[in-house]
Amino acid sequence: MTRLPSIAVLSLGGTIGARVDHRGSGATLDAGAHDLVAGIPVLGEIADLEARTVVSTMSADLDIVDVVDLADRIGRLVEGGTEGVVVTQGTDTLEETAYLLDLLLAVDVPVVVTGAMRNRGRPGEDGPGNLVTAVRVAAAGSARGLGVLVVLDDVVLLARHAHKAHTSATGAFAAAGAGPIGFVVEDRVRITVRPTARSPHVPIAAGAPIASVELVTLTLGADDRLLRAVPGLGHDGLVVATYGAGHVPARLVPALADLADRMPVVFSSRTGAGELYRRTGDYPGSEQDLLSHGLVSAVGLDPLKARLLLTLLLTSGSPVGRLPDVFEAASG
Repeated sequence: MTRLPSIAVLSLGGTIGARVDHRGSGATLDAGAHDLVAGIPVLGEIADLEARTVVSTMSADLDIVDVVDLADRIGRLVEGGTEGVVVTQGTDTLEETAYLLDLLLAVDVPVVVTGAMRNRGRPGEDGPGNLVTAVRVAAAGSARGLGVLVVLDDVVLLARHAHKAHTSATGAFAAAGAGPIGFVVEDRVRITVRPTARSPHVPIAAGAPIASVELVTLTLGADDRLLRAVPGLGHDGLVVATYGAGHVPARLVPALADLADRMPVVFSSRTGAGELYRRTGDYPGSEQDLLSHGLVSAVGLDPLKARLLLTLLLTSGSPVGRLPDVFEAASG
């Protein structure tokens, strides 16, 4: 008899564990990891499962500390012989949890994050199918060494590229500018693209205070009042979501330059895809102007991920001078 791989299913709550009434409303969390697994008998044919409920909450209420603790739990499971991990949670912050885990973990076993767009009890609910697919990927040898993966709607995405691109569609997750690295058909896991490098590993000490990094998105006509207020709010760093390939209004440059003298300031593109320019624009508010004032380019990371990487780097005590190199490596 073929030995099945040992896979841990860790539940954090979210839509995948929240049931609606017969009208499709009134969603309440009613299912933990054991409930999710017990309702899908085929899972027992794919892997030797260990189901654990870590927390039971909607993903909007998760915090960075929760994900740091989760990474520690996953590390201990892997040290104990677990051969793959599936994390289920709400999709609202799923991309952020997945990327944080990608930065915190240095394991080769597959770690897969999944969820659902349609509640339990709703016609066409996608949670069971997503969980089966995620377990298949976590049990696949071809998924080893890829870093943390996001798997929904039979598509496999790298955590560093995955983002939620639709409020309600079952195929809500995409990887703008990169695309999926694989897919699942029936019981077959196909990894069609392998990354040349993984995300940088940014470990932090247990119990370390988490740095506070804020994100400010620039909009048409924005003034500098919010930027001027940042130093007095106690933040340790700032990410600015700029226009296009790294451009801001010239009127905001003095405030951004002042901030960069006080704390690390990273700029990313609010478009969510593509790399920032480095040497195209040479005018007030251009990418070269921002770099000359000490701001750090996020290169290819979107604002949400840039904020998480900067948060972990500051929490770990990484020298500010290393930030450009780390963001470059994270975008590879």
